[in-house]
Amino acid sequence: MRPSIAQERAKHALNEIRKINNDNGRYSSDDKNKYASYVESLPAAILANGLGQAMATLLAQAKGDKEDLHYVLYNSIQSWLCRDHSQAPYRNAEDLMEAIVNSNRETYIQAQMEVLAYLEWLKKFAVAFFKKETVVEKEETS
Repeated sequence: MRPSIAQERAKHALNEIRKINNDNGRYSSDDKNKYASYVESLPAAILANGLGQAMATLLAQAKGDKEDLHYVLYNSIQSWLCRDHSQAPYRNAEDLMEAIVNSNRETYIQAQMEVLAYLEWLKKFAVAFFKKETVVEKEETS
């Protein structure tokens, strides 16, 4: 039996988090905590500004550095939306931004809905693996 789309989202998201977690010390725990914050804030940015602008912002924040966690997040989304799968909005596209600017409105809306569903899983795993408690949260639980 084929896994559900939700299971596929979860599997891909978990694999992306594991790549960061098994980075041979490239990223500090503070970097990973920041990554979790980036993932947490991205759905609101997408809803406020649209998928294209949110992805362009991630690329701008990365400043061309493919090791930057903004770029890593962008790349995770690109690999999900552009994968070789019948339900991928930009199936087999090599460049997400190129696909976004050259797609029709229907595909763009589908991609935006799909990335929001995907980010639910990525956010859950990022928070579970990387998010540190803040001082305020520690005080509230005491």
